[in-house]
Parts: sequence; C-alpha cells; structure tokens
Amino acid sequence: PRRARSGRRRCSVAPRSRKKPAGSGGTATRATVSRSEVRNAAVRATLAPYEPGERPLPVTIAAAVAVVLAVANLGLMASGYKIHGHGNPVLGGLLFAAIMLGAAAGMWRMRYWAVLGFEAVLGVAIVVFALFLVRASNLFAVVLCLAVIGFGGRLFWKLVRVMSRMQAPARPAAP
Repeated sequence: PRRARSGRRRCSVAPRSRKKPAGSGGTATRATVSRSEVRNAAVRATLAPYEPGERPLPVTIAAAVAVVLAVANLGLMASGYKIHGHGNPVLGGLLFAAIMLGAAAGMWRMRYWAVLGFEAVLGVAIVVFALFLVRASNLFAVVLCLAVIGFGGRLFWKLVRVMSRMQAPARPAAP
C-alpha cells in the first residue's frame, strides 16, 4: 500500500551552492556591462536633439497622414456612409477624427507623446491590414493591403528613428 504524502515534496538532489568569484571575499562585485550596452551608449552619445522649430520629414508626413485620415473620416460620415453591422458609428467616427487631429497637432509641434500615440495607431493598422491580406479575395484588396503595410511599415521605422532624437538630452553649451 502507498503511504500518504504530505503536501511537501522532497528533492532527491542536494541544493547547489553558488561559487563565489575569485577574490570577491563575499563582497559585492562590479556589474558587468554587455557589448550591446556599450554599443547602445556609443550611439546615444552621438544623438543630438532637434533644434527648436526643426521638424524632420517623417514627422511632417505623419502629421499630414493623420489630417488626411481625420478629414476623410469626417467626409465619409457627412456623406452618410454606413458601416454594415454597426448601429451608430457617429461617436466612434468623431472620436477617431478627434484623436487623429490631436495627434497631427502634437506631431506638428514635435511632441513625443503625439508621435508615440500615432505609432501605436500605425502599428495596429499594419497588423490589421496584414490580417486583411490573409482574407483578400481580389487583386485590388491585395494591392491595397500591401500598400498600407509597406507605407505604414516604412513610416513606422522612420518615426522610431525620429523619436530617438526627440528623447536625446540637451547638451550643455561648450565654454
């Protein structure tokens, strides 16, 4: 017959002890820095923040895309375009247009939060159109999906690079 076991299991192998590094004497050792961290620090050191009033081309393009999406959305709503399967899309349409116009205004003023938010929307759109590509049933749908994925992916990558300089700390003036 089997013996009743307690809730605790015994390990048949003894616990391993950690070996102390040579010469440490039980004190804390200095942290090792990986090669990638060294490389990242070198790249960060070369980044210069944008000058006041400077706006890179990818941010200008992203702001224009946001305005075009907002205006197109409002135009479709005003013309009476209906989305099948949805009861009242007016609130969602107005909310999307407001978010896009806010993002466009923020990107025009070079605000980090606006670029980050637009990138989040852009990333979701890329994933959604990649999923639409799986279900595309004609050539127009395939071309449209590939165009959105290609243009959106390139803009996303360019905005990531812009954001790195937006985060760069201001350097003190040379004496």
